[in-house]
This record gives sequence, structure tokens and C-alpha cells, in this order.
Amino acid sequence: MSKLRMGIIGAGGIAQSRHIPAYKKLSETVMIEAVSDINTLTAQNVAEKFDIPNVYSDFRDMFDHVDAVTICTPNKFHAEISIAALQAGLHVFCEKPMAMTPEECRAMIDAADESGKVLAIAYHYRFMKDSRTAKRFISANEIGEPIVARARAIRRRKVPGWGVFTNKELQGGGSLIDYGCHFLDLSLWLLGNPKPVEVTGTAYNKLSKTPGEVNQWGDFDRENFEVDDHVTAYIKFDNGASMLFETSWSANVKSDEESLSISGETGGVDLFPLNINQMKHGMLLNSEADWIPGEDDPSLPQAENFINSCLGHEELIVKPEEAMAVSQIVDAIYKSSETRKSITLK
Repeated sequence: MSKLRMGIIGAGGIAQSRHIPAYKKLSETVMIEAVSDINTLTAQNVAEKFDIPNVYSDFRDMFDHVDAVTICTPNKFHAEISIAALQAGLHVFCEKPMAMTPEECRAMIDAADESGKVLAIAYHYRFMKDSRTAKRFISANEIGEPIVARARAIRRRKVPGWGVFTNKELQGGGSLIDYGCHFLDLSLWLLGNPKPVEVTGTAYNKLSKTPGEVNQWGDFDRENFEVDDHVTAYIKFDNGASMLFETSWSANVKSDEESLSISGETGGVDLFPLNINQMKHGMLLNSEADWIPGEDDPSLPQAENFINSCLGHEELIVKPEEAMAVSQIVDAIYKSSETRKSITLK
């Protein structure tokens, strides 16, 4: 196989802004053969805009003409489409979150195992330059054993007013399952993917219902707003590590914040921006990088990793079992909030 023939399922914003442009820049190894969307006109417009030769109203009709698919549909359909594609002998690159429930994630992994095909999940924060550098530092034992993670993914009054982001039936949740999941995944990866064993969380949907609501990202139905817009959690792992976590679409804070701090036995790593904090030679040392090599756009190394994994040239960076662990935590946070009890994971 000289080039991977790619099909795009779901022709909305994330396909047009991230995945299709990335594949176009990697045209030596991948060619976009087809696009499908429930809205045929949208698919036709995207095909014309990006010079994609084939358009299908039913995604299954493309299966005989591609080697892999990229799934950019609402969360509700991730598992169904992924399993169908894997059973048809195709590699699958699925947008995050992996699925609506851990049970669906397991079914996807089983289908991938049975087919022998690649199943990857689009947690692109792992592919950011700062993230990959932090991983190298931690793997080189620069901070000792990681102990505590503190993750915050906070937006000030920015509920997505487009697409189906606030539709609970189609998405399964709000700020946590859409935005915070990235920081859960990144934290677990930097911690060394320990197994989560206990989760305590609270999910709110009050901020987006307040009278006189100001929202910077368009209009949405405030009266019928059912998803979470602010979430906090405390997570324990089987190796003794723990995580303090917070995410929001609508926080009443001074400004947006994306930050992740990993404290180890002898030092720590802070993102974003990247800082290394160490205890050495009787001193407390803080280090900043003047320059980090690599692509500024994480979409490119993410796409390259999937393509090369399908072609047998390298190993997946985001493994499906790791993505399932994120979904287990998300599910446990929601259950903990509903029951007002800690959730024990097996």
C-alpha cells in the first residue's frame, strides 16, 4: 500500500478545520477518497472545497473504496460507526471522546482486536510540543515518580453555540465530555497511565441558565440547557497517585485557563507554558525552554501517527485502552455527581 485511502465520515467543523487540512498536507502518504454526511449538501460542499472525488449519503457505501475512515460525527454514533468500519476491515480514527459509555468503548476495542485493524482516538493535546517534551522529561526520570496532577481546562462564558454540543442525547454531556476529557487524557498519559480506582465529582449546569447570560461563542437554548457547564473532580489511582481536576465552558473567572501541573518526588512539570521545576544540588531550579522543535499544529503529528500506524511503520501514541480509561473517569464523574457518592472503579 503506497498511500492510505481515507474516508471522512461527518463533514462538520472538526473535519473541515482539523482532519481534512492535515491529510491534505500529508498527501505523500494519504489520499482522501470519500466524504459522507447525513446532510448530503454539506458533504457535497466539503468535497468541492477540498477536492474530494466521492460523496456518499450512507457511510457504509464508501467501505469498499477506502482503507481507513476518520469519524467526526456526534458522540452518539462513534461506537456504531467504528465497529461497522472495523468489521468491514478498515482502520479507524475516531474523534474524542471514544464513545458515550465505557461499555461502548469495550465493544470498539473488541472489534479492533477481532479485525486486526488500527483503532485510534483523537486526543490531540498529547501531540502538542509542550506535552511531548514534558513526557520525555518525565520518562527520563527528571522529576522522579509522578505523584499528583492538577488539571484545569477553563473557559469564561464560551458555551459552543453551534453544532450539537449542548444536545445531551447526541453528545452525552457538556464541558466534561467535550473539553475536559482532553486534560484527563493528557494527565493520565503524563502520569504513566495508572489505573483509576476511585472518582469523586460534581457536575453543574447552572451558569448557562443565569438571567442576562453573556456568551462569547454564539446563542444556545438556555431554557433547555441539560448538559454540564462546570465540573470538578478528585481522582485516585492504583499506584497511589491522585488528580485534582476542573473544567468549564462558563466559569466566572478573569480569563480562560488551560493548565496542567505534575508534581513528582524530586521535581515537577507545568503546562501550559512548559516549565520544569527541580530540586538539585541543594537548590530549587526552574527551567523554561527557549525553543522546542516540532510542529506547532498538533493535527499534523496526530495524523502522521495514525497513518504510519496503519502502514505498519510506528506504534500508536493514543491507544484505545487508554482512551477507554478516560471514558471510565468521565462516566464515573457523572455518576458520582448524580449519586453524591464516590465511585469505585474495578
